[in-house]
Amino acid sequence: MYFNFTYPEYLYLLFSIPFLIFFYFYNIKNVGGRSVKFANYEAIARVKGIDLYSKNINVLILDIIIVVALIFSLSGLTLYKEMTVSSFSFVIAVDSSESMGATDILPSRISAAKDTATNFINLLPEGSRAGVISFSGNSYVEQEVTDNKQIIKTALNKIELTTTGGTDLYEALSTSSFLLKNEDNKAVILLSDGQINIGNLDEVIQDALKKGITIHTIAMGTVEGGSTGFGISKVDEDTLKSLAYSTGGKFFAVNSKEKMGQSFNEIIPLTTKLGAVNLSFILIIATLVLFILRQFLISVIRISI
Repeated sequence: MYFNFTYPEYLYLLFSIPFLIFFYFYNIKNVGGRSVKFANYEAIARVKGIDLYSKNINVLILDIIIVVALIFSLSGLTLYKEMTVSSFSFVIAVDSSESMGATDILPSRISAAKDTATNFINLLPEGSRAGVISFSGNSYVEQEVTDNKQIIKTALNKIELTTTGGTDLYEALSTSSFLLKNEDNKAVILLSDGQINIGNLDEVIQDALKKGITIHTIAMGTVEGGSTGFGISKVDEDTLKSLAYSTGGKFFAVNSKEKMGQSFNEIIPLTTKLGAVNLSFILIIATLVLFILRQFLISVIRISI
C-alpha cells in the first residue's frame, strides 16, 4: 500500500502555510477583534480566567489542516492497495427493442432487465470495471467502461424502450468490443428476449471468438409470452443459449421477479490486483466538516470573552 499524487505540482502550495502562520499571529498581536483587543490579553485573561492564545491556536491548527487537505485534494491524492476485483471487464448490453416492453415479467421485461443488471453490478467487487450499452436496430453507448459502480447503475436506470425497428445483435457486439478494446479479459452480459431479427447468429459467434469476448446471456421473458403493441412476444431461449455456450459463457433465464435476484457469482472470476482509490472527494468532505468545527470553535471563543 502506498500513496501517490496525480498533480504533484499543486504541492508547492504547501509553502503558503508558513505565511498563514505569520499573518495569523500578526493579526492576533496587532488587529483588534470585534469582541476583544488582543493587546489587552493579559488583563482579560486575569479577569476571565481564560487562555485566549491557546484557543486561537486551536483555530490556527484547524486552518492548517484545512489548507493541507485542500492542497492534497487538488493534488489528486490517491491510495494504491491490493484489491480483490473481477478478472474480467464487462459490458452490460440491454435489449431496448419494442418486444422488451412485454409484461410477462412485471412491470415489463426491460424494467426487469435493468433490475437484473443492477443486481449483477452490486455483486461486482469494488474496483471491477464495466460499461453499459443499449441496443435495438442500433446500438447506443450509455456508459463507457469505468470502475464507478454508481455511475454504471445510473446509466442502466436511464435506458428506455426505443422505437427503432429490429434487434441488431451484431452491432451490439461490435459496440461492446469497441468499449472493451483496452481491457485484458473481456465479457459481455447480454440481457434480451432473444428476438434477434437483424444479422446472422453464426457471424456474431465467430466475431466474438475472434476478439476473445465471452458472452453471458440472460433471457428476459416467459415461454408463454407477453403482450406488446404488435401482439404476443415469446422469449427465444435457444438463440441465447447458443450464443452463450458457443463463446464459453453462461446462460441464465429470468422469467419471474423471484429469478431477478439470482446469483451471478459464477461469472465473476476474482483476482487480486493493485487498485487505486482517489481520496480527493473524501478530503473535500473532511474539509467541510473541519470548517464547520472551526466556525463552532470561533463562536465558543467569542462567547467565552
